[in-house]
Amino acid sequence: MENTIVERPAKHTHNNANRTEYYVSLVIAIAIGLVGVFIRFLPDVVPALDQLGSLFSWIANIAMVVAALLAFKVVFAILGFSKK
Repeated sequence: MENTIVERPAKHTHNNANRTEYYVSLVIAIAIGLVGVFIRFLPDVVPALDQLGSLFSWIANIAMVVAALLAFKVVFAILGFSKK
């Protein structure tokens, strides 16, 4: 009996999740979210800013919404639900 080796063509996968720009975008989204959290609690740490607490809350909420939207956009792009 003879042993034969069948040459198989290379398997090409389009692994979309390993693209570097996705991870860079996620790090940016996380950084924006962390900045939003720190801005939210800044008036609690610095008593002189107590009168501007509402302004800091608005800025923090906007930063958190932007970070969440960016993160969802990247996650859906990784999953393949984005526009091609």
